[in-house]
Amino acid sequence: MNFKEYRTAMSTALITGGSRGLGLALAGVLVDAGWDVITDGRDRPSLEEAARRLGPHLHSVPGDVTDPTHRQVLMNAARRLGRLDLLVNNAGTLGPSPLPRLRDVDPEVLVDVVRTNAAAPLALTQAALPLLEVSDGAVVNVTSDAAVEAYQGWGTYGASKAALEQVSNVLAVEVPGVRIWWFDPGDLRTEMHQAAFPGEDISDRPLPDTVAPALLVLLAMRPPSGRIRAADLLAKVAP
Repeated sequence: MNFKEYRTAMSTALITGGSRGLGLALAGVLVDAGWDVITDGRDRPSLEEAARRLGPHLHSVPGDVTDPTHRQVLMNAARRLGRLDLLVNNAGTLGPSPLPRLRDVDPEVLVDVVRTNAAAPLALTQAALPLLEVSDGAVVNVTSDAAVEAYQGWGTYGASKAALEQVSNVLAVEVPGVRIWWFDPGDLRTEMHQAAFPGEDISDRPLPDTVAPALLVLLAMRPPSGRIRAADLLAKVAP
């Protein structure tokens, strides 16, 4: 697909959690497509390595997305670039590892996971909406099938992603001028997924780089707000 004409209209993205895994892969496909990408992460060395790897169009901002001051720094970075066309709320936490049964989870652990996986994305989206509304922009909230399916041990994480999906669903109604997509990339070979299965071989899961191009397909097709599976997008453009 030719994205040259499309990317002249949308050119600046903010992706949280871009120092590794899916966030890094998403940042990579956008930088390769000509975008400026702001990204953050709590691991400064990994974030610096990402910046070296992707070059000057990746603008790295170390910090934790649950911190209101850090979120303001991210928005200031977008304003310095002059616009914001896309927000990808990718940063998240698995919660306890190994995965505990929900009946055994301290409710305060659930509160912490929801704070990272649902409340922080909402707060950043609220801050970004004025810029996104001006640019006819979009929000991508990275979700999981654990939000809609019942998997033993995944109750804490799944509940937080279910909250994120309903936040997305309501925002889509309340803010019709901005596309809101909740994006399910499927199981991936990442550090987080490995933490969910400590000591197990997860090499059968696809690498994030194989799924990240689905974001370009999503941006090019620009469907109405809703739940989107990466596998479905990639199937539409498969030879």
